[in-house]
Amino acid sequence: MSLPSAQSALSPEQARLRQLATTGLILGVFLNALESSVVSTAMPSVIRELRGSAYYALPFAVYLLTSTVSSPLWGRGSDIMGRKRLYLTGMVLFLLGSALCGAAQTMGWLIGARALQGLGAGALLTISLTIVGELFSLEERGRVQAFISGVWGISGLVGPLLGGWLTDTLSWRWTFYVSLPFGLAAFGLVARFLQQTGQRREAKLDWLGAALFTLGSGAVIWGLEQKIWLLVGLGLVVLLSAVRLERRHPSPLLPMQALRERVPLIAFAGNFLGGAAYFGIIAYLPLYAQGVTGGGATAAGAILTPMLVGWTLTAILTARLLKRVPLARLSQVGFAVLVVMFLALTFTVHSPLWVTSALGFAVGMGMGFSMLSLLLSAQQAAGAGELGAVTSGVLFARQMGGALGVAVMALLIGSGNILAGGVELAEGLRRAYFLALGLVALALALSLRLPAQNPQEA
Repeated sequence: MSLPSAQSALSPEQARLRQLATTGLILGVFLNALESSVVSTAMPSVIRELRGSAYYALPFAVYLLTSTVSSPLWGRGSDIMGRKRLYLTGMVLFLLGSALCGAAQTMGWLIGARALQGLGAGALLTISLTIVGELFSLEERGRVQAFISGVWGISGLVGPLLGGWLTDTLSWRWTFYVSLPFGLAAFGLVARFLQQTGQRREAKLDWLGAALFTLGSGAVIWGLEQKIWLLVGLGLVVLLSAVRLERRHPSPLLPMQALRERVPLIAFAGNFLGGAAYFGIIAYLPLYAQGVTGGGATAAGAILTPMLVGWTLTAILTARLLKRVPLARLSQVGFAVLVVMFLALTFTVHSPLWVTSALGFAVGMGMGFSMLSLLLSAQQAAGAGELGAVTSGVLFARQMGGALGVAVMALLIGSGNILAGGVELAEGLRRAYFLALGLVALALALSLRLPAQNPQEA
């Protein structure tokens, strides 16, 4: 299967409308990414004012939970009900949640508002990438999605600085209010200039399967975040039950028809494995900067920046290579780089900070090649009626892999070693690097089964 061609000639007016609508979508992605980074610097002030030190992690955890779990619902819903309507609904929920967060008077209020904000955030990136997949040809889409990666990277770099400045000069509440002007601008551009995509279809969502999938994935993510292993096991059982139901439904939440094909299945698996390796490692690299090399908070932040920059730059490079290099080759190069770099990291756990930073830049490059090329491959192989479900499924697989990777690597490193620092922490990180190496090696083996030609060319 392949998507209807997006390469038909556009009139100047149609091209202008598409450009304005895309600007709105990119603003929405910037808003989502900015919110993910700007709030972290404000949380100590939030905790002091609202007297909620016992609940420090919950505003982050509930945002991650609701944004991750709702993503497949938004994606499949947009396949059935249309993209524009659901995107605007998600934006309204996000902005309402942001305003309520800024006005919060208690920690319970803040946590509830963050849950609402995360629910809206689940729509923004998922539906934006799906709309881009419909509006643009493969080459154009690669450029737009690379630009989106660049916007995400820039917001990740400036977000903490902006959050600190707003907190120090105005109030922590403005770290939430700053979202409102960007969101209103994005809402206006999309509402006015985006032509409806993902037209309504005569289909009914598998609500029972969707409910079970949402409950199961939510239990797994929450259990991993809070280290409640019984809840993780229960969530996995519920997820298996959801999959059994989904396999028999004509319009399932999960893209079951696409997952019977090689390319989307490998894209899902590659994102799950790559997400587990990458996000599992970056959760503990700040500990390395402080507990092994003796650096401070600045060093902890600096060690992550090269990985983010590497991912962003390589995503942009991938878009430029699409004409000459098949997507399969790009993903294989990316995973090969990850294998080499994680192997190198296992031998450098006692090395200076700059060595790990340099290797981290290359790890980011590997992710930039592999993740974008797999997403584009899955979108090209998906039918128009499953584009939203496939896009959200790929992103969900990456996020779920990351949540699992963080939890498993914590077990490998050991809580005692995390507290002890020094040699014990370094050796614990070595074990985590070995696990990451195994995960990306498996992803590389799977990527070798991708067709050498892009799906629309085969």
